[in-house]
Amino acid sequence: MRTKSTLASGLWLLLIAALLCSACAKSNTNRPEVEAPIKQQPEESKGSQAANGYPIQTDQTLTYWAELNGNAGSIKPSFQEVPFFQEWQRRTGVKLDFIQPPANQAREAINVLLASGELPDMLEYDWASFPGGPEKAISDGYILRLNDAIDRYAPHLKKYLSEHPEIDKQIKTDAGSYYVFPFIQGDDLLRTYQGPIVRKDWLDELGLEVPVTIDDWYTVLKAFKEKKGIEAPLTFLGVPNPLFGIESGGFVGAYGIKKWFYLDQGEVKYGPLEAGYKAFLALFRKWYAEGLIDKNIATVDTKTLDSNMISGRSGASIWNAGAGIGTWQPVVKEKVPQAQFVPAPYPVLHKGERPKFGQRSYKYMGSGGVAISSKSKNVEEAARMLDFGYSPEGHLFFNFGIEGVSYDMVDGYPTYTDLIMRNPDKLAPSQALAMYSRASYFGSFVQDTRYIEQYYLLQEQKDAVRIWSNTDADTHMLPQIPKTEQESTELSAIMLDVTTLVDEMSLKIILGIEPVDSFDDYVAQIKALKIHRAIEIQKAALDRYNSR
Repeated sequence: MRTKSTLASGLWLLLIAALLCSACAKSNTNRPEVEAPIKQQPEESKGSQAANGYPIQTDQTLTYWAELNGNAGSIKPSFQEVPFFQEWQRRTGVKLDFIQPPANQAREAINVLLASGELPDMLEYDWASFPGGPEKAISDGYILRLNDAIDRYAPHLKKYLSEHPEIDKQIKTDAGSYYVFPFIQGDDLLRTYQGPIVRKDWLDELGLEVPVTIDDWYTVLKAFKEKKGIEAPLTFLGVPNPLFGIESGGFVGAYGIKKWFYLDQGEVKYGPLEAGYKAFLALFRKWYAEGLIDKNIATVDTKTLDSNMISGRSGASIWNAGAGIGTWQPVVKEKVPQAQFVPAPYPVLHKGERPKFGQRSYKYMGSGGVAISSKSKNVEEAARMLDFGYSPEGHLFFNFGIEGVSYDMVDGYPTYTDLIMRNPDKLAPSQALAMYSRASYFGSFVQDTRYIEQYYLLQEQKDAVRIWSNTDADTHMLPQIPKTEQESTELSAIMLDVTTLVDEMSLKIILGIEPVDSFDDYVAQIKALKIHRAIEIQKAALDRYNSR
């Protein structure tokens, strides 16, 4: 039997690993190849490209910094080997050298890059979360203010923004600066894609229903543990930061709060200050102590999550309809024909309640866009290349890939081929699609609903969107609020300290290192870090936004 000192030592090691966020998933080079020959465009298509300014006539090779998506990275280790990025260069006439940070280390890598002063032409990054905000990134000389470049070189994006003023309002700073070529989710259907998932075949075997309340979930997880011997009944992402998997509202939302800022009857609140967060921590402390939550709660990355659910080490999670249900179910069914992963509603405390929170993204999320660096000597070429994604041809390409390879046009509807939906090398649609399009993972384009209509091939995926959307999340979301450079700088400084403390204390309580009653002291520490000033900044920015 382990001694108390040994247990405490192990818990501290887990906590330290979580706070360092050092998990890095390695590419799996043993996965089967997905590549198909890239067809040459017919002459009439080439003429159409030339008429629209593509391909661009340039001898320059531009540099592009970005983290490779996990689905693509599991098949090909580098951007240059992914058919989409090969074809994008061919169609636009712009050659690219890619600078690729290690998986799950984009934030650390961007800091090193910016400090070096050696900046690439384009940087795909979450600039909305830059310390001090994107206006500071502009004033510090890292990225370019794009107003002039969009006016001169990006007619397709300019046209889209003029037709969608609500999006235009969100993608500018408070000073009116455009800073990225944005990723935009063009329809409400695209905004919900994540929620609780559970093994329905195990529920049937145990005579249990899909869980709805927190008590239901306890019963299910307990049965998975005790009656089926499941090692880690519930697993979810703990990378890039602790409790990342529940930040959209899973489990914590049942207590009427969120692990971030939210609106409550028009008032801006910060969830970890509220009594509901203490109740949530007490719940997870109990579940962790009983072995119902993955013991590696703070270091689970996407590769580990997939492994847990596919191997049967876990039977419940919070993840995506595509990368979760769509990836796991076909693989597991090959060995266990009756296996079924189904969506569950966001948990509530009492049956009959409507979930207050759930995953719901913004049309413009702030992430996934591409900035042009202030050091670039190829602004025109970069802007025109990025603008391609908003053109009619680029829209089809970014969402569906290469006609005749990854999709066919059937009665005017871009229809994915069997290479994507029934891949001969047994790749999940999420993996095959990541080879030929960017529909499932960000970029400089507008996402198309026809992608999701096909991507969700399984009935369980279609059900997931309906079930997970049945929340009041829209009511409680702060809009994408531009802030002044001063506000952004102050808010970033406050929240860096606050978030670190929240994550540290949350883990200490859940892992049993600190008692639940230490929550009150921890709230006092959060207040001392000026959280109320952060709330004031959010409220002031919200008032300005609403008055426009």
